[in-house]
Amino acid sequence: MCGMLQNSLKKAKKAKKKEANFGEDIDIEEFKIEEPDEHESVESLEEIPKKYQNTLLQVGVDPKSEERGGSFMMMDQSGIMAQSHTESIEILNIKDALEKYDWLSDYMWNAIAVDTDKYTAETALGDPGGFFIRAKPGAKTVFPIQACMFIGDERLAQKAHNIVIAEEGSEIHMITGCATGTDVSSALHIGVSEFYIKKDAKISYTMVHNWGEQVEVRPRTAIILDENATYVNNYILTSPVRTIQSYPTAYCKGDNSKVLFQSIMGGQKDSILDLGSRVILEGKGSSAEMISRAVSKDQSQIYSRGHLAGKTQKCKGHLECHGLVLSDDSMIYAVPELEGSATELEMSHEAAVGKISEEEVLYLTSRGLTEDEAASMIVRGFLSMDITGLPPELAAETKRMLDQSLKGM
Repeated sequence: MCGMLQNSLKKAKKAKKKEANFGEDIDIEEFKIEEPDEHESVESLEEIPKKYQNTLLQVGVDPKSEERGGSFMMMDQSGIMAQSHTESIEILNIKDALEKYDWLSDYMWNAIAVDTDKYTAETALGDPGGFFIRAKPGAKTVFPIQACMFIGDERLAQKAHNIVIAEEGSEIHMITGCATGTDVSSALHIGVSEFYIKKDAKISYTMVHNWGEQVEVRPRTAIILDENATYVNNYILTSPVRTIQSYPTAYCKGDNSKVLFQSIMGGQKDSILDLGSRVILEGKGSSAEMISRAVSKDQSQIYSRGHLAGKTQKCKGHLECHGLVLSDDSMIYAVPELEGSATELEMSHEAAVGKISEEEVLYLTSRGLTEDEAASMIVRGFLSMDITGLPPELAAETKRMLDQSLKGM
């Protein structure tokens, strides 16, 4: 083990009890940890049980892998499939990748501090799980890579550490679906993801969450962008979950680098969603746009956070959060933050929380819909924002995934 990773482990041990800055604290020891090789590898996702395949389809993961550039699947704590359909894209279990490439240890815990909180520390101290995806220089994917984090065992603590590298001039599109089996009511998911986007490269990353109602979710994500690099992130969560706390951070270190975060959040039942994004604009001419749509109903609570920091000249950023509150027992708390420390920058934010327009309901009921049907149509329309920054085919696929997610709203 190299000195850098040994140092990371020392820091992780000291942070085992460190609570996160945001979100409800979780006792990790209440959940069990499974051995990484508990499940056998498969050659095709069609080999997994049919009841699981249906769940995968709901989060955009196609078991047949049609129109996909490759697939990765993590079942509980086991990476059961890592398969690329093109030589220009590498897909490996993170453990296999660390054994294959000595240089990969230089990327581990480089974008995210290992002692950020107890969740990053726990990930570092356990057996490695998760994926390594690398687009070679100049590689351009025609079809998206699909990845799935799936929990099929009750009270399981799933821990993953993912590394994605887009080498210079490459372009990669990813669809990630995270879900639990229909018979799993309670579990914990911790996912650490580090993205490295080199000069003139682009990553588009669409994630759909469909967890069980009593599942605790703690993703930790960071993105580092070099010169003229682009990162597009689409996030969709419209199903109930006990709590989720996620605050991905993008570091625009290179000149003219660009980031787009688009988030769609639907709070149901007693879910607590603490979600947001942060962009640090450090490269000259770098830019960011962060757009979120949130709907709260039942007894759900939504904390929609956003932080834009302009630290250099000629950078631009816009932060936008719109929310609809559908019940008196639910709430939306929008927290937009702007931070400027250079003279020539342009940053703005817009936040609005309100209710469904009575005029719109009256119009739709006059056209023959019931009030519930009218309200549901308005909510779906509010959350169905245009997906930008993607190739037309992938934008259509993302729209289909969103429509599928909104059926329960």
